[in-house]
Amino acid sequence: MKKTIALGALFAFAATAASAEEVTLKAASAFAAGTAFARPFEAFVDWINENGKGVLQINVVGGPEAVPPFELGNAVSTGVVDLASNTAAFYTNLLPEGDALKLATNTIQDQRANGCYDIIDEMHQSKMNVKYLARTGDNINFHLYLTKPIDKPDLNGLTIRTTPVYQAMFNALGANLVRTAPGEVYTALERGTIDGYGWPIQGVLDLGWDEQTKYRVDPGFYQVDVNVIVNLDKWNGLGDEQKALLEQAAEWIEAKNAENLEINAKEAAAQSDAGIEVIAFEGEARDAWLNAAQNEGWAAIAAINAEAAEKLRACF
Repeated sequence: MKKTIALGALFAFAATAASAEEVTLKAASAFAAGTAFARPFEAFVDWINENGKGVLQINVVGGPEAVPPFELGNAVSTGVVDLASNTAAFYTNLLPEGDALKLATNTIQDQRANGCYDIIDEMHQSKMNVKYLARTGDNINFHLYLTKPIDKPDLNGLTIRTTPVYQAMFNALGANLVRTAPGEVYTALERGTIDGYGWPIQGVLDLGWDEQTKYRVDPGFYQVDVNVIVNLDKWNGLGDEQKALLEQAAEWIEAKNAENLEINAKEAAAQSDAGIEVIAFEGEARDAWLNAAQNEGWAAIAAINAEAAEKLRACF
């Protein structure tokens, strides 16, 4: 009897020790290291690796050079990597409704409080096999950048680089659309194969696109979403302490979204210094520009999944 009890205690200790072993997650980013939309994830990783010693660590295998941006969603979904920083616009092949995330007019904290986060998380889990862990990018609007001026919300005759983020809006305004990865934009501008591109207020100078850009159209529209997603099988296999650590890191990095307002102002000033002029729509032109963004954006989501569009619009 004593031998049986001893063996039982030994097995119990071994199981506890195994569950307490440090786990290392393999991660990748859709954005080049050190650039505007890579930096929040880099800070997230540093926070985990500093606070998670003995519990959880993250090893970043690279950015777009390691996994192409439009393939990264599938890489997380299938477990090629355990965790990624990616925008929903780059995985609409897996979750078309994810394109609605740009349409949010509130913060991720608001969405956690009103239940919207839970809706989005369930969508990711059921359709992508990933856990929607965190969102960065709040308070950062998108803009249209051009090599030639316009004086009204009319893009007829212009060839614009796009992603699913801007596709419905720019198409409705008459643009000829070209889809490329971010790494191909500079060359396309240099060769004159595109007349402009959609991009947020942050990051243009990081990518060197200011050298080929003459104008930015204001006001901005939509809101950036760069999300931390985790392979669902890997998430479910983590212990409570490891999950709690990731959730604490998510809360920490989401709180830093408030800093984007100050960063935006600095980026706008830097663009001006780089010679990028502002085309500011006002009055009816401004209304037409912003209405095209919201109306076309929601119409595109409703065409994909009317029920999801209704739920998300109610909490965004």
